[in-house]
Amino acid sequence: MNTAINMTEVQPGDLTAPANLLKHGEGTGPIRTRRPLYVDLLPPCNNACPAGENIQAWLALAQSGQHEQAWRALVRENPLPAVHGRVCYHPCESRCNRAEVDSAVSIHAIERFLGDRAIREGWQLQPDVSPTGQRILIIGAGPSGLSAAYHLAMYGHTVEIHEAGPVPGGMMHFGIPAYRLPRDVLMGEIRRIEALGVKIRLNHKVEHLLEERERGGFDAVFVAIGAHLSRRVDIPARDAGKILDAVSFLHETSTGETPLLGRRVAVYGGGTTAMDTARTALRLGAEDAMIIYRRDREHMPAHPFEADEALAEGVRINWLRRIKHIDESSITVEVMAINDQGDPEPTGQIETLEADTLILALGQDSETEFLKSIPGLEFKKDGTVIVDSNMMTGHAGIFAGGDMVPSERTVTVAVGHGKKAARCMDAWLRGTKHTPSPKHALIRHDQLNLWYFTEADQRQQDELAMEKRRTGFQEVVAGLTEAEATYEARRCFSCGNCFECDGCYGSCPENAITKLGPGKRYRYEYDRCTGCAVCYEQCPCHAIEMISE
Repeated sequence: MNTAINMTEVQPGDLTAPANLLKHGEGTGPIRTRRPLYVDLLPPCNNACPAGENIQAWLALAQSGQHEQAWRALVRENPLPAVHGRVCYHPCESRCNRAEVDSAVSIHAIERFLGDRAIREGWQLQPDVSPTGQRILIIGAGPSGLSAAYHLAMYGHTVEIHEAGPVPGGMMHFGIPAYRLPRDVLMGEIRRIEALGVKIRLNHKVEHLLEERERGGFDAVFVAIGAHLSRRVDIPARDAGKILDAVSFLHETSTGETPLLGRRVAVYGGGTTAMDTARTALRLGAEDAMIIYRRDREHMPAHPFEADEALAEGVRINWLRRIKHIDESSITVEVMAINDQGDPEPTGQIETLEADTLILALGQDSETEFLKSIPGLEFKKDGTVIVDSNMMTGHAGIFAGGDMVPSERTVTVAVGHGKKAARCMDAWLRGTKHTPSPKHALIRHDQLNLWYFTEADQRQQDELAMEKRRTGFQEVVAGLTEAEATYEARRCFSCGNCFECDGCYGSCPENAITKLGPGKRYRYEYDRCTGCAVCYEQCPCHAIEMISE
């Protein structure tokens, strides 16, 4: 009897024996003890993406030049690819198996290329479901709120966003400088979400949530107000030392209200905001911009590439320094040392640094006080709102996500929260519960047989000349050309998933493999298969396993 098993029918848990225990030639022919099976495994890039993108799927489309199809596969999970291609810290690339061979695939650069092309060519989206009649209120038009609005609109719900600020985007607009995220790019992706029917009410601060919900007839609420309140620290100041906070500074700069800084600017903090603040100060005319941080580079919250970019532009970073007090034109700091537990501790050594202005970049908190009167809501000590596994608060129908819930505070995580909340809200409105699909087993680099691939170094994106960066807010990174993006996409190993290289088909000595046509992969004819494992041993991406009979 001819038994055919298609790889798309395999579920996690079907693999009953470690494939690496099989030796070529054992258990073949009439005494075959194992058979090959096509499988789909989880690539590490997909697994690492906080937004839950199916990266490998859209890369496969991009490498064949199907750019619009690649973009549509991408935005099924993330509606802001042009934004993410610029500001995401790309953990997908940190896990890329290609890095073990030469260098990781530049996933974020390809994502940016697709996002930019979509804006340029006006690609649009339409819900593929009928309107549900359900009304959703979203508080906050930042990355999490916009992501939730997009997905809920695609589910057929009517969505309205109430935003306290004068423009949508949240901290993407007011906290990320234009040299990293041009405002026309951000607004281009927001307008596409609005084109789905999402209504954004600006300059509308919600102070009484339950009343707002009832007055608008909303069936559910997603609160995603972000973290806009700068944390403060008590620093003794003599002679009216000038102290600003980074959030307000970046906000004012983005609106054209340039604050007076003086020639020498110091920034206190070691995160992304600190790096952006120092780089912005240089662009506003500061002759000297320095960062003061109490820990060392290894323990800074900013990503290494962010510190590299700041240093390249002339920012000075004073590691292991804690501010003791500030005068009109100087800052007194104490030198710190990292102890055996990895924590900074004072040494008693004092230094003086010259500065006209100090900008505090010590993190942000969410303004959640207006939620304290809502029955059932619980909060952590830092003011963040506690949600369950479905992103719902303790009050039925009120969900929350982004920076205002306990989590890592990045644009990508916030977008992932918005998507998850949308799925859970949609299920709740339908009287069910969202259950994520089980994940396949993760594919490791040592499981790959990379005979098919040659070494090919990553394509680098052009950057604005250094002498031009300090004269304005022109975008620093230029992105990839179409040819470069296609080349880069073709560097993907397709880890754990068949890409139809015909290796198994060509190597089978028994003609036991049938080609099913482009995009349909292959099928085993087990009445011919001897279990020799040649197909398994040559598969470059480990899309074949040997399983016990």
